[in-house]
Amino acid sequence: MSASSLNRRRILSLWLPRLPIDRIQRFFGNVGLHKNNEPSIVVAKDSNALVIHALDEAAERLGLHIGQPLANARAMCPDLKVFDADAVADAKTIGDIADWCDRFTPLVALDPPHGLFLDITGCAHLFGGEATLLQTLVRALDRQGFAVSAAIAGTSVCARTLTRQASGSIVANGGEAAAISRFPVSALGAGEAISTGLRRAGLKTIGDVASRTPSEITARFGARFSTLLAHALGQGDAPINPRKPLPDYIVEKRFAEPIATDTMIAMTLSRLADTLIASMEKQGKGARRLEATFFRTDGAVRAIMVETGRPVTRSAVVDRLFRERLDALADPLDPGFGFDMVRLSASRTEIVVQEQRDLDAHVHDNDELAALIDRIAARIGGKRVVVHLPEDTHIPECAVLAAPAQHHLAVAMQAEWPARTEGEPPLRPLRLFDKPEPINVPFATVPDGPPHQFTWRRAQHAVVRVEGPERIAMEWWRQDGKQLTRDYFRIEDAEGLRFWIFRDGLYEGECFDDDGKPAPPGWYVHGLFA
Repeated sequence: MSASSLNRRRILSLWLPRLPIDRIQRFFGNVGLHKNNEPSIVVAKDSNALVIHALDEAAERLGLHIGQPLANARAMCPDLKVFDADAVADAKTIGDIADWCDRFTPLVALDPPHGLFLDITGCAHLFGGEATLLQTLVRALDRQGFAVSAAIAGTSVCARTLTRQASGSIVANGGEAAAISRFPVSALGAGEAISTGLRRAGLKTIGDVASRTPSEITARFGARFSTLLAHALGQGDAPINPRKPLPDYIVEKRFAEPIATDTMIAMTLSRLADTLIASMEKQGKGARRLEATFFRTDGAVRAIMVETGRPVTRSAVVDRLFRERLDALADPLDPGFGFDMVRLSASRTEIVVQEQRDLDAHVHDNDELAALIDRIAARIGGKRVVVHLPEDTHIPECAVLAAPAQHHLAVAMQAEWPARTEGEPPLRPLRLFDKPEPINVPFATVPDGPPHQFTWRRAQHAVVRVEGPERIAMEWWRQDGKQLTRDYFRIEDAEGLRFWIFRDGLYEGECFDDDGKPAPPGWYVHGLFA
């Protein structure tokens, strides 16, 4: 065997032709309402008419077929059970199956509408060879209640064609053309118009089309079909598009007897963490994003992810973060009948920069703070642990940006905030409202004076001290012209409460009613001082 053939890819194609009806029957089978001897179909609307979208074996034996109008199907079988198509539920189901297929290879791609591609290059020997892998996968899906076809070839197009014409086929590299030559041209999936044109030209099988020169095919049917045909014949292939990016590092543990206890799950994660960290350490890297995936024996998959602010280089830290995450799950990790495989992967890694840690107390403080943030984030979520960063704007509600602490801790520690003048009260309130709240001002000094009293939250406040105004104009280069000029005042009432209020708009030239006549501006409270 040549070196080029050794490097060729191997693609396993899966097709679930009855996925919509299988999904529904699995549900009714679980609740004990479905009877296998009742013909069932799924219908969808096509050109304002209901047609068969999917059907089970019982309905197929009666002569029903996909695309047949529902009225004709009912005439042939009055006792037909009819369900509405649900594309969202079907997509979720095929996604769940794709997650389950991750146990065989991390390179799993969707093949719409009800198919999958698995790139098994270099990993089939882990499951006893390609034939054993194919049989294992098909039998497992069959036990889960799905009708499934599968085939393996050197290209995705060839494997897809075999899946729909000769399920169970395994074609060696270089044998693609001979394997599909006898199939009809419609098996390529090029569309009805091209298939009809080929048949009219006397080209009924893929072999007939392959016997023509590529220039003839391209001139008559276009370059896209010519490329599709070449891929089907094994003459090159476009790469599949995996659903998930390939992690930088993966370690996993398979069990002959499924595990279900929290102790065994924790011990497994701890051992996997040791192996993962050892692998990364050899290349001087640390993990920033880690994902633990649990594969149940019934096909369900559960994934848990944690992120860190700094590259993790110790397995004890990984173990502690996942323990925090598992303890805080709102939906506990349900093992069902047990997990037969657990995987730990590092989907984001960084090169570890060595620092002097023995004599620098500041470095130790940063490490402890980052570790604390990671633990809190693992328990309540990374988006809920934030730091505040200053923004280059004078608009109060936009002057501070809340960012995830795990990713912006170093920037937040070096951020420069406006310095407070010694002996002067703060210019900004301690508590700033996300959205300014309107207040009722019966009268105020015109044109730019403060109110003498105001009502907020049904409580009246008499103004005794005022500082201001501080005029803030909106950023005209970012606005649509609807934002008004604000005059801010620091107000103290008779009870000693201090408010930050503003008048939204100037008395002359900015405030108008619906008829275009001048109108009084509105007043708002934007924050409270301590």
